[in-house]
Amino acid sequence: MKESKIRVYPYRWTILLLYFLITVIIEIQWLTFASISTVAQEFYGTSALRIDFLSIIFMIVFIVMSIPASYVLDTWGLKKGLMIGAVLTGIFGVVKSIGANNLLVVTLAQTGLAVAQPFILNAVTKVGAKWFPVQERATVAGLGSLAQYVGIIIALAVTPLLISEASEAGFGISRMLWIYGIASVLGAILVLLFMKEEPPTPPSDEEFTARISPIAGIKDIFSKRDMKFLLLLFFIGLGIFNAVSTCIDQICKDLTVEETGLVGGVMLIGGVLGALILPALSDKMRKRKPFIVLCMILMLPGLIGLTLFSAFVPMMISAFIFGFFIMSAGPIGFQYGAEKSYPAPESTSQGIILLMGQVSGILFVFGLNKTGVFVAMLSFVLLTVFNVFVSTRLRESISKFL
Repeated sequence: MKESKIRVYPYRWTILLLYFLITVIIEIQWLTFASISTVAQEFYGTSALRIDFLSIIFMIVFIVMSIPASYVLDTWGLKKGLMIGAVLTGIFGVVKSIGANNLLVVTLAQTGLAVAQPFILNAVTKVGAKWFPVQERATVAGLGSLAQYVGIIIALAVTPLLISEASEAGFGISRMLWIYGIASVLGAILVLLFMKEEPPTPPSDEEFTARISPIAGIKDIFSKRDMKFLLLLFFIGLGIFNAVSTCIDQICKDLTVEETGLVGGVMLIGGVLGALILPALSDKMRKRKPFIVLCMILMLPGLIGLTLFSAFVPMMISAFIFGFFIMSAGPIGFQYGAEKSYPAPESTSQGIILLMGQVSGILFVFGLNKTGVFVAMLSFVLLTVFNVFVSTRLRESISKFL
């Protein structure tokens, strides 16, 4: 690539900031009840699985909507796709607030928010491709994933605090949902006002801007050896992360609600640091595979700790290690997929990758509820060992773009 001829625009950081904001909001809405499951069960008079379903529904809807959302992003454009996601987030965030005392209304609102999610999450590699040069794109994917982690941190760590400060559980839940609902509306308005489709000139050589149609892209993705390995990695790794995030209250069953929130928060803080450090190093070293392998190996001690320990401090340490490596693997893997799947559209490859984790996430969450925490977590450890082997089979991706 002849980087001297490539022009990039400062407004790309505004685009990334808008994407960051709306991603934080949709992730808060996803896991609103994950760390207050016990309180929510008592308030709504229902079971743990029924409360977990408020998070699981995002995974179910993602399976249905991921490919259509990617198709919209790749054919209608980045701006229209993100605007659809933002508007749905604003509308159903308020509906969820209004119906806070009614579990059926909350479930319907969660369904609407779940429809919005793939329009947002599937756009991260397209944001990078439309606005950023190749040597910044893993960093962009890292910051996009960082936004997911920040949203999950707020959902897991702040939500219990909002509930515990209230004198009654019902009032605490209602107030919390209104805070998140208002944030959803404000985020949607900002996206509608300031999102743009693309800069006046592309940030990379024309050779790497042309893409085939989404349908042809799907066929092409499943024909490539390295993409098959990558999809298997995400099926296991992202599924484990989704299950642990959704069922954190059950994994930390011996801890208080506040301690559970802190364990979840520390896991996400580790992920934030990992997403800031490792994707940037991947861009600097212009390597993807070594970092993916490293993350698969080093997430194992954290996952083993979450399986074996029950005390607060060991759980905190284990959660940090697990979060740092599994959550930094995500953005590097997303960008690896965008590079390996070329010339398939970026949102199509992103959507298929995320789809794998949603399918397995549902299976893993139900498995955890049926078999019990210890058996499920031990299975996750064994699956991660298998992932280490799979990651070593990948071939490097970035060289042809530089």
